[in-house]
Amino acid sequence: MMISKAKIQLIRSLEQKKYRMQHDLFVIEGDKAVREALNAALTVEYLLAKPAWLKQQSSIKAHHIIEINDKELSLISFQKTPNQAMALVHIPNYPLNMTELTDGLFLYLDQVQDPGNMGTMIRMADWFGIRHIICGQGCADPFNPKTVQSTMGAVIRVKTHQTDAGFFRQLESYQPDFPVFGAFLDGENIYNTPLSTKAMIVVGNESKGISDTVAQYVNRRLLIPSYPPGEPTSESLNVATAAAIICAEFRRRTSCYYSK
Repeated sequence: MMISKAKIQLIRSLEQKKYRMQHDLFVIEGDKAVREALNAALTVEYLLAKPAWLKQQSSIKAHHIIEINDKELSLISFQKTPNQAMALVHIPNYPLNMTELTDGLFLYLDQVQDPGNMGTMIRMADWFGIRHIICGQGCADPFNPKTVQSTMGAVIRVKTHQTDAGFFRQLESYQPDFPVFGAFLDGENIYNTPLSTKAMIVVGNESKGISDTVAQYVNRRLLIPSYPPGEPTSESLNVATAAAIICAEFRRRTSCYYSK
């Protein structure tokens, strides 16, 4: 099957969220990420790849396979340097299982609007073994091509759920006083604060931090101290950097792996 103009238009339209929602599809690019998608519990509608790449695959689980050349790949790719393969994958709809969520660490993103930051945090969550991210209203779409690319395949393993602040009421109803951590300038030094193996970590907007709407549900306020204390420094950390510091400290102190 050769690629048609209609198929090229479909792929290019998936850069916009309204068309991703309309077609229930998002784009994964690159050798490793596409192979992982084919082996995951995802539904691959279209696989577009070079003939030599296709021959190297022992088995392919895709509804439609389209052979493409370098020129065609450059027409459909969202990358500056196109790779060997692309997959159009159905957007997964993961159910919110409160029992599963509250059995470990998970993230709540509050109006994180930059696709790159979103992708970095999905990748960071994957590194630290965090399998669920709750995306509140105003967040970048986890399935934006820029986001997917910056996850480096982590979007396949980390389950993202798109919801709103009503999620907190649902959590309170299910498990009152569940630990909800968030970083604030008036918080307690994270390195002196008791942490938990089961908790939600709230990450706020790039410029405004955690909103008042969400802050009311945070019952453990943390501070990432600057060094040395009292010296002039940057106003704040990048949101993805702050999230990584917090998650690293949680894992350092609560994981058996780091205590060996």
